[in-house]
Amino acid sequence: MKQKLCILGSTGSIGVQTLDIARENPDRFEVRVLTAHRQWERLAEQARAFDVDTVVIADEQYYTPLKEALSDTDTKVYAGEDAVAQVAGGGDTDVVVNALVGYAGLAPTVATIEKRKKLALANKESLVVGGERVMALAREKQAPIIPIDSEHSAIFQCLVGERSPLRRLIITCSGGSFRNLKAEELAHVTVEQALRHPQWDMGAKITIDSSTLVNKGFEVIEAHWLFDVPAEQISVIQHPQSIIHSMVEFDDGAIKAQLGTPDMRMPISYALLFPERAHRPTERFNFLNHPELTFSEVDRAKYPALDIAYDCLRRKGTAACVMNGSNEVAVSAFLTGRCAWLDIVRTIEYALTKADFKLNPTWEDYAASNLEARRLAAEFLKL
Repeated sequence: MKQKLCILGSTGSIGVQTLDIARENPDRFEVRVLTAHRQWERLAEQARAFDVDTVVIADEQYYTPLKEALSDTDTKVYAGEDAVAQVAGGGDTDVVVNALVGYAGLAPTVATIEKRKKLALANKESLVVGGERVMALAREKQAPIIPIDSEHSAIFQCLVGERSPLRRLIITCSGGSFRNLKAEELAHVTVEQALRHPQWDMGAKITIDSSTLVNKGFEVIEAHWLFDVPAEQISVIQHPQSIIHSMVEFDDGAIKAQLGTPDMRMPISYALLFPERAHRPTERFNFLNHPELTFSEVDRAKYPALDIAYDCLRRKGTAACVMNGSNEVAVSAFLTGRCAWLDIVRTIEYALTKADFKLNPTWEDYAASNLEARRLAAEFLKL
């Protein structure tokens, strides 16, 4: 039986590659629902290509052109962020791929879990912001969450079939766009430099997050909630080749690693087809082309965001929500030339020192904390 897919963020990097997997496996998948933030023309093209039932454009100003572009089809067209969450939880889909960027992914994650659908999760912010409540809800509803992030997919794959206690999770880190720069060279880096990731082809937001290592800090937080492992048992190690995607060390000293080319189609297909694997005949890894795999400590002085994330994880409550909200504002400001690269982490630090903190937040508290973090970030950056 075909899996009926709802792909949130279908015009972004993960969404496009998910559609590639669906195209490669027409006997396994039926694409029913697609959503995008504002790329309405690309969304319309995708809707036609896959003859989808429903599309949603989150930015309501693009509803009319999208509606007109699909007026000769049977595709239903909706608009607004609330509609994105509604289609995640509604309809006849049984798998939701959450490839949204940022805090906007939280409500659709919750809606998916409420309906006990399988969640293929690429939106790490859902767990960064509200991991404690999200995972509790998933346990209550017995809703499966399969990670798409390459690092978490690697850990997930290493844990399949294991019953013994683990000693630690080892998350690998490429080092991002500026891994070869000295700390004193970072004051004047440009947007164009930051967007040139040495290994991965990703969207602008996550590429900037990778350059600051905010993304790696968020992955530590996500790993904690996904795998129920304390911060003290999660390590980050720099591995510039991005061949080993992450590792798990067990109590007997054995270490399992998942290796492969830096291609997101592999973890995406694994999340969609688990416990099976996709047949991808063009995917071949040649060890002889990679004779050297190297590892080193992360420079914590150069990349303070990593320790900030660990601190937020230990504090729990709304701390990571504040980190995420302020980071979203700062990254947007950097991408549009309104602040320097170093200001991104400074903004996070400012927001964390000023924001109200709640240890046991409700969903409403998360929403309020997100808004406060954004306000404080704008205040610091004088936006």
